[in-house]
Amino acid sequence: MNSSLETLDYLIFISYGIIILTVGLWVSRKKKSKERTAEDYFLAGKSLPWWAIGASLIAANISAEQFIGMSGSGFAIGLAMASYEWMAALTLIIVAKFFLPIFIRNKIFTIPGFVEKRFGTSLKTILAVFWVALYIFVNLTSVLYLGSLAIHTLLGVPVFHAIAGLALFAAAYSLYGGLSAVAWTDVIQVVVLIIGGIITSFIALDHVSHGEGALTGLLQIKKEIPGHFHMILDRSNPQFENLPGISVLIGGLWVANLYYWGFNQYIIQRNLAAKSLRESQRGMIFAGFLKLFIPLIVVIPGIAAYVLVNDPVFLSGTGSELSGVIPTLEQADKAYPWLLQLLPTGLRGVAIAALTAAIVSSLASMLNSTSTIFTMDIYLPYIHKEAGNKEIVNVGRLSSLVALIIAVSIAPALGNLDQAFQYIQEYTGIVSPGILAVFLLGLFWKRASNKAAIWGAIFSVPVALYLKAGAKGWFDDTLFEGFFPVMAFMNQMGVATIVTILFIMLLSHIQNKGDNDAKAIKLNRNMFRTDHFFNISAVIIMLIMVVLYVLFW
Repeated sequence: MNSSLETLDYLIFISYGIIILTVGLWVSRKKKSKERTAEDYFLAGKSLPWWAIGASLIAANISAEQFIGMSGSGFAIGLAMASYEWMAALTLIIVAKFFLPIFIRNKIFTIPGFVEKRFGTSLKTILAVFWVALYIFVNLTSVLYLGSLAIHTLLGVPVFHAIAGLALFAAAYSLYGGLSAVAWTDVIQVVVLIIGGIITSFIALDHVSHGEGALTGLLQIKKEIPGHFHMILDRSNPQFENLPGISVLIGGLWVANLYYWGFNQYIIQRNLAAKSLRESQRGMIFAGFLKLFIPLIVVIPGIAAYVLVNDPVFLSGTGSELSGVIPTLEQADKAYPWLLQLLPTGLRGVAIAALTAAIVSSLASMLNSTSTIFTMDIYLPYIHKEAGNKEIVNVGRLSSLVALIIAVSIAPALGNLDQAFQYIQEYTGIVSPGILAVFLLGLFWKRASNKAAIWGAIFSVPVALYLKAGAKGWFDDTLFEGFFPVMAFMNQMGVATIVTILFIMLLSHIQNKGDNDAKAIKLNRNMFRTDHFFNISAVIIMLIMVVLYVLFW
């Protein structure tokens, strides 16, 4: 089987590209009588309906990290990786009900902007600089690298050329149109990536069953490798350190999820652009339902690949025709690109379009959010306070371009990452406990003070590094051996968050002597009321989750 695309594949892929660019530029058009404002560019004029918000949330979230990274982790670990998706569905409900009413009520552009209203300018600036750096040096670079890895494996395109091509595609419509172009094209992107993902999963499972159908294949892999279908791993599992048992449900995964879905600019920005709070909350519910479905297209293919590489009948037949590196536990991230070669002409074009859609939509989202934070939280207050709408929009475009150039330059250096999704989660976990602690106390504890929040955010980093040192063995065979506790990274995040919360509470109490902080958020029960549609949908999502965890415990 030749891994290159046929003419039909190219036609499908090119058609997809033309549609995305056309829609992106069309929704970006400006009425001659109206100047584009900062709200138009960064918040889509606050015009997004619930279904566009939900689709855009998933398109922004599902990227190469999921298609490549989570399939790789599915190959190495199994269905337990689905906890990242299923627990996210519950997190979306919590964020929609308890966080969004506060954010939207405060009419903010950015998450750092909320920090300024609740705490002060110093902490806002620290977090703004941090997030711009994180998006450029971690998020953008990792998405570009993992996406280029897939394209290189499939088509033999040099890695740097693939990186540059993905970057240009994302920039072609997102830099000009801002969030409007990103969000509305995401509606198309999410349809393409789901269809393409389903096709890949079904064909991979069909090969597992040697042509007897996808359902037979699914039952077969569950029978052949039952260890890959346990959601809660025990200590004897070699992957326990990545997903440490019951901690997945009650421990550190909550830190990762609440940080990502509640206080991440390129996620929350869609909600801030909603027509209303109700539309925003319904968009989150829609995304929650989609999240329950996502493991079928990002985890199951990796498990199927694990069976196929250990199937001598497949390897001596169809498998012998596949090119590229055969995935192993040491090179698990090769699983998804390797699988895409199984698709026939035409469908391969759809699948590659789906993968590209996932990558490009995430890149566009990250670029828009990077430029929003830089423009609104750094450029406006520190460089040109009197900038008009035209200058603000132009600065947003320019900062997106600069961020993209930097990321393109760095991305090739990310080679040789094994299980990239796990790697990104683990090292983001160094900073997420402090940020989560600051926000949770800022939202719901009236005594949290500005100085305590700043010192807490700083203090959390050495705490996280201290906990990580033991697990990584950084000081083994030294005088400090045994001084550092050894625990899984999810547990590290949980402990670091609790320690930081206690630290901030102590400093706040000392500073305010028990009094409420002057900038405290005024809360009341009416703020958190949701309609019947939201409540019923939330119950359905939770019941589905319970059934899934009971079935695959």
